[in-house]
This record gives sequence, structure tokens and C-alpha cells, in this order.
Amino acid sequence: MKKIISTKNAPAAIGPYSQAVEANGLLFISGQLPVDPATGLMAPAEITAQTEAVIKNLEAILKSEGLTLENVLKTTVYMADLGQFARMNEVYGRFFAANPPARATVEVKALPKAALVEIEAVAAR
Repeated sequence: MKKIISTKNAPAAIGPYSQAVEANGLLFISGQLPVDPATGLMAPAEITAQTEAVIKNLEAILKSEGLTLENVLKTTVYMADLGQFARMNEVYGRFFAANPPARATVEVKALPKAALVEIEAVAAR
């Protein structure tokens, strides 16, 4: 059995997918873009600002379910340019300072809305 999760405090899905789905105590959060949910505008085209915006969107989805970043088990980070990895990692490290989740980071040719970074996550209750 699965539970569909949606909050107005994170960007709405722009296609046939859910912000997140929960099953058996695991929350699968769709890739989040650096979009301000209040305005629908992208964060500035700079990796640190976009990484922060993405993680805040992940936090909003987790918070809607009474969870925090501490509940995250695994993330996958998609980047348009791995040359910006150190700068992304600096921001990421501020949010996941203690007991960080497992992570994979991959460079992709392009991301939706010309984003520089997108992050998906798996969390547990």
C-alpha cells in the first residue's frame, strides 16, 4: 500500500508524478528543483543558491510528514556540471553535517528548467 504525499510548501509536480510516495515506512521523494514554491521562480543560476533551494524543498516535503533531514537515508544528486561539485558539496554539507545519508552524484547533460542541480531522496520514519 502506498501513500501519495503532497505539500504546497514545495514545488508542485510538473508532470505525471508525485512529490513523494510512502510505502512501508520509507518515503521516496522525487527529484527537487531549485524552484521557489511561493512564486514558481527558479533560484539564481548559481550552484550554491540552487543547492540551498533544492534542499529546502526536500525539507518542506519531509516536514509535511513530521520528518527532518535526519530521516534521509540516501540521496541522488544530479548536476549539470560536476566542475561545480565542491561548491555544491559545501552547501550540502551544511544541511547534512551529522550522520549524512548515503549519496550518489552524477553529471547529466541537462536538467528540467535549465537547473544546475536536482536532488532526490529516500527517507525512513
